[in-house]
Amino acid sequence: MLTILAKLLKALNSETSAWALALAVVLGMFIGITPLWRIHNLIIILAALIFRVNLSLFIVSFGVFSGIAYLLDPWFHSLGLSLLEASGWQGIYEAMYATALGRLSMFNHTITMGSFVIALIATPIVAAISYWVIANYRKRIQAKIMKLRVVQVIRGSRFWQIYTDLRG
Repeated sequence: MLTILAKLLKALNSETSAWALALAVVLGMFIGITPLWRIHNLIIILAALIFRVNLSLFIVSFGVFSGIAYLLDPWFHSLGLSLLEASGWQGIYEAMYATALGRLSMFNHTITMGSFVIALIATPIVAAISYWVIANYRKRIQAKIMKLRVVQVIRGSRFWQIYTDLRG
């Protein structure tokens, strides 16, 4: 746990682009909100590995958004059910489910459909908020935090050793 936290702080304090870190948050959000064992999550994990996003931030945002998704599952179910029962879309759903990829995607499940749609809608919002938080942390908060007495105590601890070892 300390290692993940140290890697997260390393990423926030590094020269990595704020948009690259925001992408890690968005990808983690997408996997956290939608049910885990789905084909689209495999594609997102592959994208995270190909684009070399910060895996610590990816894992932390996955955990945070998994907790949020647990609370919102009834709402995801309601939204997914209403989308799947929409009469105008029945032909598309039937054609999609007739393919192997359509059945493998499991979009016929109400929570999968509802959470996927919410994740798509939330993606630009979470990306913008993440970018704003990271950029403002670096601009306004980072230097002030390093001067705090608590941080000075932490700098003498085992956690700080792990953090500095990661920095290289």
